[in-house]
Amino acid sequence: MGVFINRTINMKKIKMIGFDMDYTIVRYNSEAFEKLTHKETLKKLVELKGYPKKITELEFDFDRSIQGLIIDRKRGHLLKASRFGKVKEAYHGLEPLDFKEMQRIYANRVIDLTLEQFQSLDTSFSISNGVLFCQLVQLKKEGMDLPEFSTIAEDIKFAIDYVHADGTLKSQVAANLDDFIIKDPEVAKLLERYKDYGKKLVVITNSDYQYTRTLLDYALNPFLKNHKDWKELFDITITLARKPSYFTNPHAYLKIDPESGLMSNHFGPIENGIYQGGFAGKLQGDLGLDGEEILYLGDHIYGDVVSIKKTFNWRTALVLDPLKEEIESISKSAKTQKTIDNLMEQKEDLELKLNEIEVARFEKGEKVDREELNKIFAQIEKLNSQISDLISEYRSHFNPYWGELMRAGQEESRMADQVEKYACLYMTKVPDLLRYSPRTYFRPTKRILPHEVEHLQ
Repeated sequence: MGVFINRTINMKKIKMIGFDMDYTIVRYNSEAFEKLTHKETLKKLVELKGYPKKITELEFDFDRSIQGLIIDRKRGHLLKASRFGKVKEAYHGLEPLDFKEMQRIYANRVIDLTLEQFQSLDTSFSISNGVLFCQLVQLKKEGMDLPEFSTIAEDIKFAIDYVHADGTLKSQVAANLDDFIIKDPEVAKLLERYKDYGKKLVVITNSDYQYTRTLLDYALNPFLKNHKDWKELFDITITLARKPSYFTNPHAYLKIDPESGLMSNHFGPIENGIYQGGFAGKLQGDLGLDGEEILYLGDHIYGDVVSIKKTFNWRTALVLDPLKEEIESISKSAKTQKTIDNLMEQKEDLELKLNEIEVARFEKGEKVDREELNKIFAQIEKLNSQISDLISEYRSHFNPYWGELMRAGQEESRMADQVEKYACLYMTKVPDLLRYSPRTYFRPTKRILPHEVEHLQ
């Protein structure tokens, strides 16, 4: 796969490259990890929130949720919105919301994520959240004694945060690395290449030091050629960074002894070594860099990308793992899409003829040829039937419940809008950068606007 460019970046001017760890330089088997999260979260809902033990029998369905969806806490709906905040698809439990009902509720409103009513699901770690919400809403619909929808949403979020924080998930991942972590030698190759070109390499992760060390020992050390281990490769490693707070609120740094893991208060400039906590402003100031000289790669659109752009103006790159499957599906469905486009052009030509007939009748008083009119309507109806069948065929290549990740109908999805607004670059995985020199000048292609299309054909 290649690197996709939203804004110009001259890599010659980039002096520091920062990386998130989870889902960035350490690749997860997403389905296996989210299945584990689903199972352990159900247990916590029973143990800590008093949910019926019956819910632990729920089976995980990876396809039931995708990144970029929105929970309507008030109504118990899971939504997919366009870049304009308009709802394009909705589920209530495991059943699609009737189109007329969806229009009645959402047609005249724009989804405002600043409202407490809505919760966004934007990361690779949020798939199990969406699946659980659908399943529990369905059980409530079927008569199980469960709290109101908003409480279900809050309880799921609490339980997921709990299993991430208390070591439930990390202990199982660390004990079964082969099941959850994908070894990719090209990650180490890329990092060493950047190091050879004089780039300063930094890890900024929300994971604790012990977990970070376990994963990096496993995922990087076996493939390093020019360094003893990852601690030598990275100039600075920052653990428990508490992103996005790391980019918005000043916190003290703790220095970590790499062998014992013991921490001590740190005063003075941030130099080579391993730390916990801290603040991006101090890191940038101590390194003497401008925001335009720093590139940061992560998988969290808000924690790793949006917060940076709104505070320090670092250059940003988003790692979007599900995009690989989407690109493959686009390739497989390309022939079908081309046929749909051709049929739509024919339909538009016929609709233009109808418009001309209407204008002639109303403005010029001309009589309508009913036979010709009926013939046009029949042709349009035939085209509609063909297009409908082809759209079903096209959608079969994508997620069976939500379709494309980056589109909501004909429009870009809310996820695509966030990527375009805040990520200078995006890619399916970090090693996609191996195709490019560390001195590449990334330039976006000119975007075609609607009024330009006709004159460029």
